[in-house]
Amino acid sequence: MRRCGTVMAVLAMTAGAFCALAADGDALKTTLTPLGAERAGNAAGTIPAWTGGYTTTPPAYKSGDPRPDPFAADAPLFTITAATAAQYADQMPEGAKALFAKYPDYRMTVYPTRRSAAAPQSVYDAVALNATRARASKSGIAYGVENAAGGIPFPQPKSGAEVVWNHLLAFWGPARETRLSTYVVSSAGQIDLTSAYREVADFPYYYPGATPESFGRYYFKTRRTEEAPPSKFGEGYLAWQPIDIERDKFAAWRYLPGEGRVRRGPSLSYDTPDPSASGFQTLDEYYVFFGGIDRYDWKIIGKKEMFVPYNNNRLVSLPVDKVLAPGHANPDALRYELHRVWVVEGSLAKGKTHIAPKRRLYIDEDTWFSVYSDSWDEDGKLWKFGHGSMYVVPDLPAVILGSQFVYDLILGGYVYGFAFNGEPSQYKLTAPHTAAALSPEAMAAQGR
Repeated sequence: MRRCGTVMAVLAMTAGAFCALAADGDALKTTLTPLGAERAGNAAGTIPAWTGGYTTTPPAYKSGDPRPDPFAADAPLFTITAATAAQYADQMPEGAKALFAKYPDYRMTVYPTRRSAAAPQSVYDAVALNATRARASKSGIAYGVENAAGGIPFPQPKSGAEVVWNHLLAFWGPARETRLSTYVVSSAGQIDLTSAYREVADFPYYYPGATPESFGRYYFKTRRTEEAPPSKFGEGYLAWQPIDIERDKFAAWRYLPGEGRVRRGPSLSYDTPDPSASGFQTLDEYYVFFGGIDRYDWKIIGKKEMFVPYNNNRLVSLPVDKVLAPGHANPDALRYELHRVWVVEGSLAKGKTHIAPKRRLYIDEDTWFSVYSDSWDEDGKLWKFGHGSMYVVPDLPAVILGSQFVYDLILGGYVYGFAFNGEPSQYKLTAPHTAAALSPEAMAAQGR
């Protein structure tokens, strides 16, 4: 079969002009990284070649310790301001352009590009297998994936939906425990802690030795227990994400201390408002995009170089009052780099409804996490801007999607979520939890 040629040809690709790549996965050992990104740097030399990523664990490190910034010594290359934003417009998402237009003090400080993404060899081996075996579920790619486990399913994607599934199934590690917070910054600049909770999360899809047959019907399970504000103390939420949403529906349960019992709750998906975000965020805006993809028809717009928030370990080392500011996050808290991203766009599917009829995701080629999202309202007006931050976890090793911002570009104000700033234990990696630990019964027992 033919293979994609030069870097420039790849950057120019559109949904109807993709080169046919070797179905046996040989490209993952030569022109592509083991996860399907381009190994080569760009022609200008501003994006380096991938050479294995960052895998150096700090001396005497214990799981859960705050991870230092591995590139703290880097000096900025330049800063994009409102006065210079126009010349870089093609390398920014629509939401960033809107923030530059609205706030004269908004800026992006650009650093040298560090292709720090890595993964264990077991993940690389699984991706090579998935390249030849993964396929859409019997209901179609909008509903699920089958015959895949242990790595992203489509390292050489041929459709927008396959790219989005890669984002949903990107590597975070098999299991974690951490304490997280959500903050809302109103249009007037008031900062409120709206939720602080302990999270236990497992990715059975990434359990050691997982196969398509062994990991079960749910690729992700999470249990959260609220600790703040006082009015929410003790509330619990449990959610399971299915690999095939036509066969198995989203499963969710809630525990309310006043009732002392577990009830079925709304699923963690689609455009249900997030009760912790004061109306600024829907449940499918977690992790930039999360849950079911079937409300949209997804197409690949292309692949391009963009300035994205990358290697942002310093962000979560700062106190929250140094991160949040009126209008937008403190620009001094964020690091941007030039990376290649897949651009995919979702238009409302026939017979479906969603409060954001059009979405655009910008998905990092090295990790397959979406670093940005743009959303438009039913009048075609740019409405929401999701802004992730990539966090280096060398003890996995991996680069994961860290804390995120969701901006309401019409009303003003934003949410800062999945925040672990100042926590003594940050994103603690654990062994897989038992099935009982992620059950409704365990949530009820913990509440009592």
